[in-house]
Amino acid sequence: MSLHLSLVLPRSRRLALLLLLALAALPPVQAAELRLRILETSDVHMNLLNYDYYQDRPTDEYGLAKTASLIKAARAEAKNSLLFDNGDLLQGNPLGDYVAKIKPLAAGQVHPAYKVLGALQVDAANIGNHEFNYGLDFLRRALDGAPFPVLNANVMQAGKSQQPVFKPYVLLQRRFADESGKDQDLKIGVIGFVPPQIMQWDKHQLEGKVVAADIVETARRYVPEMRAQGADLVVAIAHSGFEKSAEPLPRLAENVATELARVPGIDVLLLGHAHAEFPGPAFAGYPGVDLERGTVFGVPALMPGRWGDHLGVIDLKLDSRSGAWKIADSRASLRPIYRRAERRALVDADPLVMQQIGHEHEQTLAYVRGQVARTQAPIFSYFAQVADDPSVQLVAQAQLAYLKRAVQGTALEGLPLLSAAAPFKAGGRQGTSSYTDIPAGPIAVKHIADLYVYPNTIKVLKIKGAEVREWLEMSAGQFRRIDPRGPAEQELLNLDYRSHNFDVLDGVSYAIDVSQPARYDAEGRLVAPDAHRIVDLRYQGKAIDPAADFLVITNNYRASGGGNFPGLNAGRIVIDAPDENREALVQYLAAMKDGLNPGADGNWRILPVPGVKLRFVSGAAGIRYLPLVPSVRLVRDQGDGSAVYELAP
Repeated sequence: MSLHLSLVLPRSRRLALLLLLALAALPPVQAAELRLRILETSDVHMNLLNYDYYQDRPTDEYGLAKTASLIKAARAEAKNSLLFDNGDLLQGNPLGDYVAKIKPLAAGQVHPAYKVLGALQVDAANIGNHEFNYGLDFLRRALDGAPFPVLNANVMQAGKSQQPVFKPYVLLQRRFADESGKDQDLKIGVIGFVPPQIMQWDKHQLEGKVVAADIVETARRYVPEMRAQGADLVVAIAHSGFEKSAEPLPRLAENVATELARVPGIDVLLLGHAHAEFPGPAFAGYPGVDLERGTVFGVPALMPGRWGDHLGVIDLKLDSRSGAWKIADSRASLRPIYRRAERRALVDADPLVMQQIGHEHEQTLAYVRGQVARTQAPIFSYFAQVADDPSVQLVAQAQLAYLKRAVQGTALEGLPLLSAAAPFKAGGRQGTSSYTDIPAGPIAVKHIADLYVYPNTIKVLKIKGAEVREWLEMSAGQFRRIDPRGPAEQELLNLDYRSHNFDVLDGVSYAIDVSQPARYDAEGRLVAPDAHRIVDLRYQGKAIDPAADFLVITNNYRASGGGNFPGLNAGRIVIDAPDENREALVQYLAAMKDGLNPGADGNWRILPVPGVKLRFVSGAAGIRYLPLVPSVRLVRDQGDGSAVYELAP
């Protein structure tokens, strides 16, 4: 045969034909089908147990102990599975504060969150933005004890090297059983991302130490590298959400789900940060979204709510017919731990979590039950978004007392002093039970954390009167525009607006005209130059002087540009205090002792719109406080923990 070929064909053709004949003699490659289930948790915020430390009681509505039961059930249903966590794990409640600030994690100790995730056999985890709240040293100590890879690809060392601070990605070697029962070796690449806005939100912790790169650019850098190293499947864990706009996003954007889904080589997208639920009806009409299959531009995706209230599940069907593993089909879904409409628990807590962290839990309870002061009246935030509110004003007054002490004997003494505070617990994406609700009587440490959730530090800005007005205009974006010629009943609150960005400024008086459009959009862009929602703005009874200087006490998040408020940035800081806002609150309450009688002074109000009922949804538990809030009345209890209210004309 070879002699005959040598006489008839050129040498190059002979070699090619011989190669084909050799390949034909090999046994045929058998295509395999493999099913793989991917599970995700995200934004647990130290709610490891189903326990509300603020109300000091168990809860059925959240807690990783509940999610753990769903994880076990989901694993039992599938031959092959992987479990990932998407960050914002180490901060969020008094247990997190206790481990970070009260009895700080020592070198060699394992953080309770990583104890639990290790016991749940998490395969890998991402770093969220709130992991940076306690500083890099604490984060590194915590990560040292994690018994699984914890990833981030877009935080780099400051300086010329621009080397990753953390492990950017991992290639997991796993052996799975295919549908015929044969073992198949897969290499799964997993990469993590965090919003670049950490450089604003935790500027005092990070500036000069690290820099944050664009998420999508970083993905385009590393995903091909992961593929080149043999990744059969690439899972991107992005602590990031969605933007509804179909327009291209700017560099360093916060929510990049749709952009990441279009990065070549990413097979699965695990999302978080927004505390939203994908797939879910809230994302109908978003660019590239298929809600039935749970995909974004064809890529299977998840976002499992917050605090362990859902488990995210993606079921993949992989096949190797092409010679490489490809996703032939997928389905993404969410499994809840609680039925909100029925107010019914769907699963019991797994005792495994308490077994892991029972000691830390008991220590935290002892800490949060320590008394600080007493209040003669209840303190609650059910109506803090629609009327001047004692829970917000109490924080503002404590900050103002701190500021008065801080400026004494300085060149700043004598300037007008204002205090900015916002309702951190006002329902919305946090759920119908997420409100401050402190009964009359003892005020304990747990109540301080209830009034001021975040471990922010105090900052003081020096700004002009004109900028005070613009600050309030940005805050007024919380309200929908009310049409005086529209329906007789209209929704007042813009549900996309985060309540922690609804700053109330104490020390001035003003009204809000919601018949005007919002002057700024959520990114702080001037979108309605002729609109002015803030009217009758006064300081000490007189119209505010646009050119006058004011000192405004706030927190590091706002002072560093968090929330995109126009003109607010770190360059305006004149007092850079190391003390936490919560510490100012503790000092204020301790000085009051038994004399605290909280109340709102009514320094701001929403103007009525003639002929229109201004309606909003808040927690049904607020109904019992309506006699104390004459500006609000009940429309109906919705039976799911929420109620519809309206402003009294």
